[in-house]
Amino acid sequence: MTKRNLGSFAVCAMLFALCSSAEAQQPNKVARIGFLIAASRSAISARTEAFQQGLRELGYVDGKNIVIEWRSAEGKLDHLPTVAAELVRLKVDVIVTTGSSVTRAAKEATVTIPIVMVQDNDPVGNGFVASLARPGGNITGLSTLRPEISGKQVDLLKETVPRLSRVAVLGSSTTPGTAQALKETELAAGALGVKLQNLDVLAPRDIETAFRAAGKGAG
Repeated sequence: MTKRNLGSFAVCAMLFALCSSAEAQQPNKVARIGFLIAASRSAISARTEAFQQGLRELGYVDGKNIVIEWRSAEGKLDHLPTVAAELVRLKVDVIVTTGSSVTRAAKEATVTIPIVMVQDNDPVGNGFVASLARPGGNITGLSTLRPEISGKQVDLLKETVPRLSRVAVLGSSTTPGTAQALKETELAAGALGVKLQNLDVLAPRDIETAFRAAGKGAG
């Protein structure tokens, strides 16, 4: 995610932090933002710095007129519920989440504190929001769901290789958003007369098998 995206995201976070509850609107109250991550903070230092820079550009400085409570599962996903619950006990004004697993942990920890997702590939499919247009509940944020791009990729391949007749598509059927992306890919391939070979990769061990199948032209 780019620095610009995180800067825009900071706007969402602060709007929630300052406007989501009557308590957040009390005079002289310093807003508290819970930032929840699965990996270590050092592993995503560029992103967290961009987030803070976006806040500074809006006039919000950690330790001055806001407080950011950083919490990490340190790469251990089973620890996410514990650290999410800790943020809830701290009564933060908003929780920032960085991925589906993190958002789910926050969702299970609270139904009242606003949650803002940095990104999610299918927030509707994951059950986080009712719809992209009207999220409902206490979760909103940014979605990376863009199935129409999958069809455009086939268009670009055909444009680059005019004699293109077959395309192998690697993906995981268990990943939210895959079905929609595959549908768009199939529509584009059909319109261009390109045969599509869908190869389901459910685990790292399946990658080599999928490449062999692609080479043979058999799914």
